[in-house]
Amino acid sequence: MQFDQEIFDLIQQEYQRQQMGLELIASENIASEQVMRAMGNIMTNKYAEGYPGKRYYGGCEIVDMSEQLAIDRAKKIFSVDFANVQPHSGAQANAALMLAILKPGDKILGLDLSMGGHLTHGSSVNFSGKLYEPHFYAVKKEDGLVDYDMMEQKAHEQRPKLIICGASAYSRDWDYARVRSIADAVGAYVLCDMSHPAGLIAKGHLNAPFEHCHFVTSTTHKTLRGPRGGIILMKQDFENTMGILDTKGNLKMMSDLINLAVFPGTQGGPLEHVIAAKAVAFFEIMQDDFKVYTTQILANAKAMEKAFDARGYHMVSGGTDNHLLLIDLRNKNVSGKKAENMLVKADITLNKNMVPYDDKSPFITSGIRVGVPALTTRGLKEHHMDQIVHWIDTIIADIDNESKALAVKSEINEFMKGFELYQNWKV
Repeated sequence: MQFDQEIFDLIQQEYQRQQMGLELIASENIASEQVMRAMGNIMTNKYAEGYPGKRYYGGCEIVDMSEQLAIDRAKKIFSVDFANVQPHSGAQANAALMLAILKPGDKILGLDLSMGGHLTHGSSVNFSGKLYEPHFYAVKKEDGLVDYDMMEQKAHEQRPKLIICGASAYSRDWDYARVRSIADAVGAYVLCDMSHPAGLIAKGHLNAPFEHCHFVTSTTHKTLRGPRGGIILMKQDFENTMGILDTKGNLKMMSDLINLAVFPGTQGGPLEHVIAAKAVAFFEIMQDDFKVYTTQILANAKAMEKAFDARGYHMVSGGTDNHLLLIDLRNKNVSGKKAENMLVKADITLNKNMVPYDDKSPFITSGIRVGVPALTTRGLKEHHMDQIVHWIDTIIADIDNESKALAVKSEINEFMKGFELYQNWKV
């Protein structure tokens, strides 16, 4: 078979980009070598529609054990009774969960995308805003914190079938008990999308949603540091309230509805090689050194908060409880788009982001989102955060000076030589 030199050259270029630069995208991380090894394994050859012990194809004995191992480890990590590890992404997990419990046109209530929410929580350009009737709550203008009073008011006005908590650009913890009390008052289910802080929740650093939220979804990358994929979790299984019966006339359990919504509802054959990699990531999360890692994430995030504050940056909600910061650049007279583009020239990768009550379009934005999981995986500590913020500030303070950005790039490339991406890398 002829070797595809072109694509493997591009893979090597991407390795060099990651090795030499500062990765500050809050939703990205660096999977371990054994996670990547599992993702590239022979299980990619196996079709396995269905679930362990209940497949539509023969020859699934081994992948059944692999998938069951991933399920059991996810359940142990989060102390839950149910886990579906097949969703291809966090978006697929949310799509399947909504398919399981909603009908087209049902009302949902989520955090507005412009306030730090996620596309799958009701955005008009997403399936969640097209199939269902979306309504939104916000963060408070004065302090950037979730407005639970608004959530309660909207819930009583609209009486949604589902209330969604969780976000893609919110740096504070959540009051899941308050959300559940609001939902109970209007007869709604609660979905927590913990995709961003899942690794921090796994090790007890943040409030856990499982006692208060009927359903929990997550990606398996981000702070879980696994392969790209999704999971659906429930603390306890329960009978559905939708009148859906099994063949014996009994109400179906919610786990059955979720499993059916994943397959055959939204996906065909599961990616058993990726599920094997999820199992590896869950194994890593169960080790003591992952607690050391997540503790370092929080220390780095707080050190970065201090460094930005010292240089006069406005942080939405005043700082962070988790792995990310949302920074409003309007007091620096720089747009998020311009900041992102110039920082990339210096090999500093982050993303432009809308800030609450933004006066710019989603294509321009007034802010940037900054996260520390990938840098923490690389081995950077608190004392490195001030230098990183210094580099960011050097560029933002002189935003049109490309030569200065290139000078910073040279410094960063030299600095990152001390933090090897992978010890045994080869294409």
